[in-house]
Amino acid sequence: MKILVTGAAGFIGSHLALRLLARGDEVVGLDNMNDYYDVRLKQARLDRLTPQTGFRFIHADIADRAGMAALFAREGFDKVVNLAAQAGVRYSLQNPHAYVDSNIVGFVNILEGCRHHGVQHLVYASSSSVYGANETLPFSVHDNVDHPLSLYAASKKANELMAHTYSHLYGLPTTGLRFFTVYGPWGRPDMALFLFTKAILAGETIDVFNHGHHRRDFTYVDDIVEGVIRTLDHVAQGNPQWSGTAPDPATSRAPWRVYNIGNHRPVELLEYIRLIEQAIGRQASLRLLPLQPGDVPDTHADVQALMDDVGYVPATPVEKGIQNFVDWYRAYYGV
Repeated sequence: MKILVTGAAGFIGSHLALRLLARGDEVVGLDNMNDYYDVRLKQARLDRLTPQTGFRFIHADIADRAGMAALFAREGFDKVVNLAAQAGVRYSLQNPHAYVDSNIVGFVNILEGCRHHGVQHLVYASSSSVYGANETLPFSVHDNVDHPLSLYAASKKANELMAHTYSHLYGLPTTGLRFFTVYGPWGRPDMALFLFTKAILAGETIDVFNHGHHRRDFTYVDDIVEGVIRTLDHVAQGNPQWSGTAPDPATSRAPWRVYNIGNHRPVELLEYIRLIEQAIGRQASLRLLPLQPGDVPDTHADVQALMDDVGYVPATPVEKGIQNFVDWYRAYYGV
């Protein structure tokens, strides 16, 4: 297949592109290479992809309406995985316009490209943050998600709604994946594992919000990629049992689905830090702080729907995943 992967220089996108190439797909990777975090890390990820047979890179922004229309018209993609987005809950409090430009304007450009050029399936990144004020654990795709706590979360919920509209009006099969705290080698510098590892190795104090009592469903990147590929191959279909009098938020009469994709084993942040200390062989210095605005205290993914539909089974214990990251970090930065 010929597959467009947006956000290809990103953490998940670069891992996904490698896996697709390994199985023989043609991959067109797109990224705007913005400076939300170190562009050198993005370039290093990209450098792993560019020598691969079947890969082409396009430096572009999904918010560029004319550019995206031309790209879809020229390339004739079979399927699309949209991972390009302005990420980060906390940054959305500082720069809300970046989220509208990428996550709303950019996403409608993706939908329009898929609609007009016969794309067989659009898989796109949603987020566990859509659960917002919901306190029923584990989070289920059958739960209501109408109370987001950050603009980032609201933009991801909007993506699900926009995708549903296109599935309903134009028969475009779309699947949204609610990622739960992805971690692993080549990860993002704004994520906890990266920040904590960097600080511990430098002998610096780390900020631990909610006094370390967050519980997160940390999900290793290889498990995420496996779930994305299985979902990409399982084209969304309408649910014939769906009822407008008792609507299921996870399905539709239209060819539209949303799934949780997580590890299904939440870990308290203080325990996560202990495992990082163990992997590094040093003790952390902690600065315990209150819960930050926009943060959700706990996440826990109910992944039963994804297991039932595509056979997804997360396979990487958090201890192994953290060790893999620390080994990569030390090798990459020479520390």
